[in-house]
Amino acid sequence: MRQYELILASSSQTRKDLMDRLRLNYRCISPDIDESATGELHADDLAKRLAFEKAAVIAQQHPDAIVIGSDQVAWREHAPYDFIGKPLSVGNAIRQLQANSGQTVFFSTALSVQHLQSGFETTLVERYQVKFRELTLAEIERYIEIDQPLHCAGSFKCESLGISLFEKMLGDDQTTLMGLPMIQLCKILREFGINVP
Repeated sequence: MRQYELILASSSQTRKDLMDRLRLNYRCISPDIDESATGELHADDLAKRLAFEKAAVIAQQHPDAIVIGSDQVAWREHAPYDFIGKPLSVGNAIRQLQANSGQTVFFSTALSVQHLQSGFETTLVERYQVKFRELTLAEIERYIEIDQPLHCAGSFKCESLGISLFEKMLGDDQTTLMGLPMIQLCKILREFGINVP
């Protein structure tokens, strides 16, 4: 059976942790693309384009490898065009969590898997939603100080203390919320004959 090189087109530690679950040999290469929106009217479209571009950049450099790209865009109910990005500062994180308090936030997580040599490419979007409980300013500040979610869309880490901010979570695959839809990824890898498990 043919052995494929696997490349994760990401520098995200969370995505690396998710890939590690599969116990497969892979390497990470950061695609270093501009992640700005270019007129997309829905979070699904932005996530899909960015995941595709991340994988495509690395696939061009490594056409014989299976390249995995992913991107996530958060948005609040009834506003799929108002993207919630990474806060990057404590002040922004406080504002995001205050705005999320008591609200339902959706996460559009795109997965793009490309193997240039065979012409294989598939890009899809999975959604997950989180209902935040009502949060006090003291809770928000305490959470940010402990978990430091400044590089996470929506200002939380669901795999860590962020779970304490929620009233409920809805979706088919919790890893979608974490930034890499693993059920779909495993399905695609099996199409290549890669044993998972």
